[in-house]
Amino acid sequence: MAKVTGLGGIFYKVADPARTQAWYKEMLGIGGDWGANFRWADETGEDPFSLLTPFKETTDYMAPSAAAFMINLRVDDLDAMIADLEAKGIAILGRQDEDYGNFAWILDCDGIKIELWQQKGPAPA
Repeated sequence: MAKVTGLGGIFYKVADPARTQAWYKEMLGIGGDWGANFRWADETGEDPFSLLTPFKETTDYMAPSAAAFMINLRVDDLDAMIADLEAKGIAILGRQDEDYGNFAWILDCDGIKIELWQQKGPAPA
């Protein structure tokens, strides 16, 4: 039987795709002709993984964004990423360290909440 093998991408609507692509290139250093391309072969962390997780409709986890979704991006050095973003004038909405990873949150130029995640340890069983 065929099976799903991973997350193929996140596609969403914005008013000005070129502006959004430029913001991601300038602020986060990611982009390309089709957007950001993340290759698992380039990941050096222990047992890297992605999640596809539904939240209750009443959650405020995506706040202050009004969007019904949030984008989680893996980073290799959260502290350095936060310092780079702050130097570029990007507000850090919060920071949280857990056993399974360190997190920080920002808003992109379209008001979409971005969760930056530095994984710690292997994928959960």
